[in-house]
Amino acid sequence: MDAIAERAGANKRLLYHYFGNKEDLYRAVLLDAYAEIRAGERELNLEALSPDEAMDRLVRFTFRHFLDKPWFTSLLSTENVQNAAYLKSLPDIPALHSPLVGQIEKILDQGRQEGIFRDGIDPIQLYISIAALGYFYVSNMKTLSVIFERDLGATTMIQEREAQAVQMVLRYLWKPGVQPVREV
Repeated sequence: MDAIAERAGANKRLLYHYFGNKEDLYRAVLLDAYAEIRAGERELNLEALSPDEAMDRLVRFTFRHFLDKPWFTSLLSTENVQNAAYLKSLPDIPALHSPLVGQIEKILDQGRQEGIFRDGIDPIQLYISIAALGYFYVSNMKTLSVIFERDLGATTMIQEREAQAVQMVLRYLWKPGVQPVREV
């Protein structure tokens, strides 16, 4: 709490008064982190795009969110080490995620109706894959850079990885034998 108060330029007693304790502050940070990514996804206005453009935009947003906010991947890693103990105590979490799943479901349905996306895609599994493509890269960038002797933080490497993530997702979604509406 001392470090947080100092960085925030706030009085530690006020933090305790407002949040109660360190655990409650952590819960507030965790909830805010999830609310922030969901708000960003809503701002993408995916429903106004073609299905392939919507998925392209969602993949890029997710990748960039992890890249621009490396603290988010650290927060998620910490929460996973703790077996999601604090996340389980946040009743707002399911409500934050259900609109995203519904939005992905609509995009998939539209793509199937237009004959470009294949059948049988689970929107939750798809989102997990999209998140994994960005999360793993960002959370392991330093170690992978050493292992492969490449600066994965370099702009060209990041752009290449982002484009590859989009391509992987779209090629997974496209119905066999259908030519993409546009090249990835």
